[in-house]
Amino acid sequence: MTKKVVSLVPIEVISSRILMIRGERIMLDTDLAELYGVETKRLNEQVRRNSERFPEDFMYQLTTAEKTEVVANCDHLSRLKFSPTLPYAFTEHGAIMAASVLNTPRAVEVSVYVVRAFVKVRELLATNKGLAVKLAELERKLEGHDTSIHQLVGAIRELMNPPEPKKKRPIGFGREAEK
Repeated sequence: MTKKVVSLVPIEVISSRILMIRGERIMLDTDLAELYGVETKRLNEQVRRNSERFPEDFMYQLTTAEKTEVVANCDHLSRLKFSPTLPYAFTEHGAIMAASVLNTPRAVEVSVYVVRAFVKVRELLATNKGLAVKLAELERKLEGHDTSIHQLVGAIRELMNPPEPKKKRPIGFGREAEK
């Protein structure tokens, strides 16, 4: 019997929860807990109990400034505004490790979708970088054209101006100044 896999949470929803902080793509503990079907408190409790599984490149705690910025930019995180604790940020590997320490069927199943969402975001960013490089190249080419066009317009304007009449020399002999 083939088991049909149905996404519990659409990848688009998960990828919208992936944030860029400190130059890394991360998910906050509140979002992971919601996706994995546990309370944030329980997730963080399991992370503390298994702290050896979470090195700094898997997880870190946000600073107050980072928390303020995240709350200001993400509507779904408004509940964190008055929270006295600073949220934890999980990288892709940290999110997988969090699912493994929770060890619930839902966490294990959703972790697959979390990984797919991280991969999708990575692919989108790679595509955008490629487009950005091509756009910059096009801008460089056009900069040279702009200069040439400005020079052509200047030359045309000079040709449009009638030439100044030359001073006519008087006919005959001119007196030379006496010495």
